[in-house]
Amino acid sequence: MGDKKLKIMITGGGTGGHVFPAIAIADAIKKARPETEFLFVGALGKMEMERVPKAGYKIEGLNVAGFQRSMSLRNLSFPFKLVNSLWKARQILSKFDPDVVIGTGGYASGPVMRSAQRAGVPTLIQEQNSYAGVTNKLLGKRAEKICVAYDHMDAFFPEDRIVFTGNPVRSDILDIEGKREEGLAYYGLDAGKKTIVVLGGSLGARTLNNAMQQNTKFFEKYDGIQVLWQCGKFYELQYAECETAQLPNVHMRAFIDRMDLVYATADVVISRAGALSISELCLVGKPAVLVPSPNVAEDHQTKNALALVEKGAARLVRDADASEKMLQDALLILENEALAFSLGESIRQLGRPNAAEAIALEAIKLGKARAKSMRPPRKKPDPDKEADK
Repeated sequence: MGDKKLKIMITGGGTGGHVFPAIAIADAIKKARPETEFLFVGALGKMEMERVPKAGYKIEGLNVAGFQRSMSLRNLSFPFKLVNSLWKARQILSKFDPDVVIGTGGYASGPVMRSAQRAGVPTLIQEQNSYAGVTNKLLGKRAEKICVAYDHMDAFFPEDRIVFTGNPVRSDILDIEGKREEGLAYYGLDAGKKTIVVLGGSLGARTLNNAMQQNTKFFEKYDGIQVLWQCGKFYELQYAECETAQLPNVHMRAFIDRMDLVYATADVVISRAGALSISELCLVGKPAVLVPSPNVAEDHQTKNALALVEKGAARLVRDADASEKMLQDALLILENEALAFSLGESIRQLGRPNAAEAIALEAIKLGKARAKSMRPPRKKPDPDKEADK
């Protein structure tokens, strides 16, 4: 008799840093166990509601939002949305009846994982950052497994449940060899120029955009350098007409659809320090200047960046210094081949190309153990007996 078909619920989203790893994990599980049934749970109105169905998976949405750390009228609705999301999460959980629930972080992850733990369903946390947030620290007390990408995570989680897997990334990132010429042609770049790639994420980063806008003279002076600048969809109209964007060696894009080709063309990358961005940089082995966002919980991007800097695997520029220093640091790397090589090799050593498969294996083991120990199926009420009562 074959193994029981597994039912796996995956929750997380809000940003690409939560959505893309979740999809990568599902893909890895599906490859290992094609018969597995999946259900994603995300936050209504967030990018997962579009991205997950495009990847071929079903998704349900919760009306949930995060608590604003600054004074905001939106916080007045937070308790009501939290209660509603917990109620809806329990409904979805009961109906789908998963063997294991995987949480990758984001607004929906907390209510779903909490409901699963209360119902006795095994949970697996995929902690992407070097500093765990409050929600994951609480969930980690009752999670069966916590898959991590950084050392010293026993400061936040029970050591015996930690598995060092690395962070999963989109599959196309794993293979950029031989794609440089294709990337140059795809983005209209000059093969004779060194390329700086500025990545603000799918939504964009105001600090990086302002730094580009304020450094027109840099690109006029160094016309042997070109930049592929991802400004983000929210900022396209604001920066499209700025002086820097009009220069022939500046190529601005709102959104980048072929990250493999971007990395293939890059000589140095300027990026925020989100977990997904760092994981991708580690796999492609590109010298990086990291500008951590200060607007994230527990300042975890700075901690992510410092974990690389301490190993000689990246350079760090404070958010407040970006306009003055980020391009100068990139230039320093471009002009110093030994530094570029050292940074590239050091960051490559930190890459975990099989992270998704490692997490999938842990999830499958939990699911199989749950399926074997499952209580007998609930008996449906007998209409005749019910009528006699």
